[in-house]
Amino acid sequence: MGIAVSHWPLARAVAAAGQIGVVSGTGIDSVFVRRLQDHGVDGELGAVLERFPSQHVVEQVLARFARARRSSAARYRNIAMPSHRSSRVAVELTVLASFAEVALAKLGHTGTVGLNLLTKIQLPTVPSLYGAMLAGVDVVLMGAGIPAHVPGILDRLARGDVVETPLAITGPAPRSGAPVLRFDPAWLATPTPPRRPAFFGIVSSHVLATALTRRASGTVEGFVVERAVAGGHNAPPRGPLVLDDRGQPVYGPRDEVDLEAMRDLGVPFYLAGGVTTPEHVRGALDAGAAGVQVGTLFAYCRESGMDPRLRADVVAAAQCGGVEVTTSTRASSTGYPFKVASVAGTLSDGAVYAHRERVCDLGYLREAYVTADGAIGYRCPAEPVQSYLAKGGSPEETVGRVCLCNALMATAGLGQLRRGRTAEPPIVTSGDEVADIVRLAGADSSYGAADVIAHLGRDLPTAT
Repeated sequence: MGIAVSHWPLARAVAAAGQIGVVSGTGIDSVFVRRLQDHGVDGELGAVLERFPSQHVVEQVLARFARARRSSAARYRNIAMPSHRSSRVAVELTVLASFAEVALAKLGHTGTVGLNLLTKIQLPTVPSLYGAMLAGVDVVLMGAGIPAHVPGILDRLARGDVVETPLAITGPAPRSGAPVLRFDPAWLATPTPPRRPAFFGIVSSHVLATALTRRASGTVEGFVVERAVAGGHNAPPRGPLVLDDRGQPVYGPRDEVDLEAMRDLGVPFYLAGGVTTPEHVRGALDAGAAGVQVGTLFAYCRESGMDPRLRADVVAAAQCGGVEVTTSTRASSTGYPFKVASVAGTLSDGAVYAHRERVCDLGYLREAYVTADGAIGYRCPAEPVQSYLAKGGSPEETVGRVCLCNALMATAGLGQLRRGRTAEPPIVTSGDEVADIVRLAGADSSYGAADVIAHLGRDLPTAT
């Protein structure tokens, strides 16, 4: 669900309705401080922050970011980009931001709340997990890579142990070895270690699910099986890459999920991708799934974190049959295919893309590499081209790349202002079945999370 689209109001609404409400943890530190600059601290957030175990961290963050409201003509104050040299203050901010997001999602009900992180974004992972655990997160869901190390990290955090993970480096490792990312729960003066949440791996095939089951450093309590029609990042096709006449990757029989093999693992699994009708839900359950994961329908509901004007534009376009979704092999700097919806005024428009000046000031998708002098540097093919080339990157890698960090922040209404008060343009990612949102849009072209749940569960037996 990108950055802050699946935010705490949506997760709270879904969890309160008896389902698993999931918050996105991607870029949560930047999301948190930008919200503070826009809105300050209201009663609910204030009550949540009072429960954080290290009040000096709260005081420092509020003093820096919540003292005055940002005007609509002012830029956001950024935080430092993540690196293996990030200060303890930066790490503590990530813990606090993750804690607040999950704690807000859990207010007012006894339902289940999860946290979704991308394995590819390594640097904030452990502090994000710990903050969520301090808030009582029930489930952690991770994909975009093979998160075999994460179950063991959850075990260590639940014991209050120090966590050390080697920094993933693209290309040759430094002679002295990869730097170690160290996180010590004692920094937060937590009175007792938090409860370990369940861990769900997000996979694209039974092969990956089997590998994760065997290689995981701890127990895996479930899987989310994402098919290629899902929005956001997709797994690449297995085998040689073949593109269709629109430049999209072609998926074949080898990419079909063997549901019998999934059942044989003996671990609950949820089907994701293209789930927009009651028939899809019934089919998943009949195939042995424990349930489904739904993204696109919730992304356009009233409780979602998508900018309301952008959300209304997509719904209106869908009602006219004017939203096309393509799978781009170039947009994401991760190298994974990425779904892009064609929406006017967004980076799906070639003119908008060409007009945007390349800037890299959030840095979540940067990769670590060894510089010519043996140091550790960071680069991203979506950063300014000359900067990327100076860091040893190839020009071919820069073609068509989108700064997803800034674009997805803009999609959530948190975009930065640039020179001339130009706003960062957003990007909309959706599943292939985005047109199905018209089934739910009422007379005012809107619908709520409860409407999605009622629609999808229409044919299911009610509890007695």
